Amino acid sequence: MVDEIQPEDLKRSIDDGDAPQIIDIRNPRNFEEGHIPGAENVPFNKITESIDEYEWSDDIVVACPIGQSSQQAARLIESYEGFDGEIANLEGGYRDWEYELEDG
Repeated sequence: MVDEIQPEDLKRSIDDGDAPQIIDIRNPRNFEEGHIPGAENVPFNKITESIDEYEWSDDIVVACPIGQSSQQAARLIESYEGFDGEIANLEGGYRDWEYELEDG
């Protein structure tokens, strides 16, 4: 089962230097316009084709616009036999992320 993480808890872990690997599944254009600091862009439609090529960490948070498609993406990653870490969905997605974003 995929856990949920609150935006404020993710922000705290970023500020403390203990951030998980953050996977942003939005399209590249939206990612370039602004994303959670340190996030990596792996669009939802690319996850299944690149899942065994990607280097997943032991602690992952998946983010999307409202926290629904990232739940599905997190389940996909969690089900991959090469993954044995902890995974969480950013509750409320970018809609509920009230903190700074980085662009580029």
